[in-house]
Amino acid sequence: MATETLTMGKALNTGLRRALENDPKVVIMGEDVGKLGGVFRITDGLQKDFGDQRVIDTPLAESGIIGTAVGLAIRGFRPICEIQFDGFVYPAYDQIVSQVAKMHYRSQGKVTIPMVIRIPYGGGIGAVEHHSESPEAYFAHTAGLKVVTCANPQDAYVMIQQAIASDDPIVFLEPKRRYWEKGPVDLDAPLSGAYPLHAARVVRPGTDATVLAYGPMVRTALDAATAAAEDGRELEVVDLRTLSPLDLTAAYKSVRRTGRCVVVHEAPGNLGLGSEIAARITEECFYSLESPVLRVTGFDTPYPASRVEEEYLPDLDRVLDAVDRTFGW
Repeated sequence: MATETLTMGKALNTGLRRALENDPKVVIMGEDVGKLGGVFRITDGLQKDFGDQRVIDTPLAESGIIGTAVGLAIRGFRPICEIQFDGFVYPAYDQIVSQVAKMHYRSQGKVTIPMVIRIPYGGGIGAVEHHSESPEAYFAHTAGLKVVTCANPQDAYVMIQQAIASDDPIVFLEPKRRYWEKGPVDLDAPLSGAYPLHAARVVRPGTDATVLAYGPMVRTALDAATAAAEDGRELEVVDLRTLSPLDLTAAYKSVRRTGRCVVVHEAPGNLGLGSEIAARITEECFYSLESPVLRVTGFDTPYPASRVEEEYLPDLDRVLDAVDRTFGW
């Protein structure tokens, strides 16, 4: 078993490399993904090894990138589109919603769109405007799209390969501030026996309250659980991993045991994923709940200037405060 300690960025790079090696129909396309290796170097070295016909530097035109990828997918290729930053995806939103999400349904199942749209998302890196957004709710709300997000290097390595192998269009959200965090990665793990792509996972067991998180907030939730344990309170942390379709099976089981639930995400609270999750938890676990389901989210404002972003982002203290409030009912 070849287990190595890799950053999330390197794990994604290695997963992309494996996909390119295993299927000649896999192509990567995006702004600066080739010679530069991507702004975060996630595609570093891939054009050198696989050529500029499979790792393609595109014009600065997100709508063109996605539109071209739709044509490639229809013709049997498996395009992987990189959107350089989360806030740059909106020029491509029409293509994603009107074409990518609907082509399979519109063709009565005759046409598949096996493409992956990679989007580095979220804040915490001191970036400028349009570089720190969390657009997941737009895509999770769109029927016909699947949306997933990784939270650690092992999941990054496996999930990107699973997404590429899928015949469905998948928006693959990468928490950019976690790119440099390291963890063990089993490079020999077969995809056939891997944890399912569209399934949540308990990443820390606990008995007193359930914290649901995804992407960049999983680390925050785990840090909060570690801090809470010092005061004798055991928090169970569930990494949702898949946002559409939502898998709340593990969450339901957890909440029925703990009786308390806090949902954490970076995106603004108004109509965010936390709202849907809280509604479903309330419907399914009503008689087990000891308090309302609470949300810890970003604020309902445009993402702020980097010098004050730490005031905007949910942190350990805000998570612990919400947990404390669940015990006040």
